[in-house]
Amino acid sequence: MKFVDSATIHVSAGNGGHGCISFRREKFIPKGGPDGGDGGDGGNIWIISDLNMNSLTDYRIKKTFCAEHGQNGSHANSSGRKGKDIFIRVPVGTRIINIDTNNIIADIKNQNQKLLIAKGGWHGLGNSRFKSPTNRAPRKNTQGSLGEHKIILLELILIADIGTLGLPNSGKSTLTSSLSNAKTKIDYYPFSTLYPVLGTVKINKKKFVIADIPGIIEGASSGIGLGINFLKHLSRCRLLLHIIDITTIKKKNINKIRFIILKELKNFDIFLFKIPRWLIFNKIDILTKKKIVKIMKYITKKINCNQKYYFISAKKNIGTKKLSTDIINYLYKKNI
Repeated sequence: MKFVDSATIHVSAGNGGHGCISFRREKFIPKGGPDGGDGGDGGNIWIISDLNMNSLTDYRIKKTFCAEHGQNGSHANSSGRKGKDIFIRVPVGTRIINIDTNNIIADIKNQNQKLLIAKGGWHGLGNSRFKSPTNRAPRKNTQGSLGEHKIILLELILIADIGTLGLPNSGKSTLTSSLSNAKTKIDYYPFSTLYPVLGTVKINKKKFVIADIPGIIEGASSGIGLGINFLKHLSRCRLLLHIIDITTIKKKNINKIRFIILKELKNFDIFLFKIPRWLIFNKIDILTKKKIVKIMKYITKKINCNQKYYFISAKKNIGTKKLSTDIINYLYKKNI
């Protein structure tokens, strides 16, 4: 099933029912007073977050949601029935934007969060509401008001503590599946990851959520490749892991490899660029010990002393345990 992270929908709350003009007509009760009832309120439209949803696929086809109108009032002071509400379920992490004003209505970040997105119309008043000592037979009522109508954009931004970045085939998916319970697709061709995948890592009753997105290539910010379409899913992360295939360093300067990703991040969103990043040099299991020592010295010389970096093998689980522990300590504000 295709991963859908945005959808535009139309929502229309119900109109309020009209008030009734009626007078009491019963045998042996002459000149009965006004008994027109109020109308019913129009149905509301609510958005509710659902932890069991992970995509907006449901809204690829169904794009219009209309709540029920309130019924009109009737005689004998009978009020009209309220219109039924509509509940739209969305994944946790959905941002709701008003298309007409481009304003963010809400950012759904919690489970079972409930938001009134379109309010139903107010009920009209029946003529019994207008009786008074000076007007005992009012022929006046009010109409129910119209319900709200909006065109809104649902934009899913996954909620994760940690995000992975890297060129295709750098080992992001392997690392994500190695650290967590995520079931990611792993292969030797570029873009084996076609949509974001979340996994949960638990260590000593503490946990974090890691997000794996498709690889980013040079020129991604101008629309090349897949990764740029999903970079927004890293915007909520507290830490980014920049994965680098250590075997490619012999062919390219280390800073050139790093700056490919950094340039695309900066072009996409300066706030995403400012999220703390750790460098993860992956696939050390492929190299000989002599070669690893040589590259480690080279990298240590080239990397800024303030930049935190690790040498690991996601496939062989070398160095991944320490990486997970350090991430937990970082997220829970411990010195590492």
